[in-house]
Amino acid sequence: MADKKPALVLHLSTGGEPLVFALAEKDADELASKLHLLLEHGSVESVQTKEDNRISVNFAHVAVAYIDDLQRRGKVFGLH
Repeated sequence: MADKKPALVLHLSTGGEPLVFALAEKDADELASKLHLLLEHGSVESVQTKEDNRISVNFAHVAVAYIDDLQRRGKVFGLH
């Protein structure tokens, strides 16, 4: 099985193409567990990317956020 390549995917409230940030697996799991709270409260969170950059995300401006696996290709939500 191929290695997972987790990424934070952000769809901004203003529209446009989603922003995608590659994450380390250990960081992705931790972020996934609190992502719903960050969106609910419109919090600002510092996120470590896989390339060792630290970004700050203001979730008050994010409409949809999720952790995805960049390894998967051609997927459709709702279908397995």
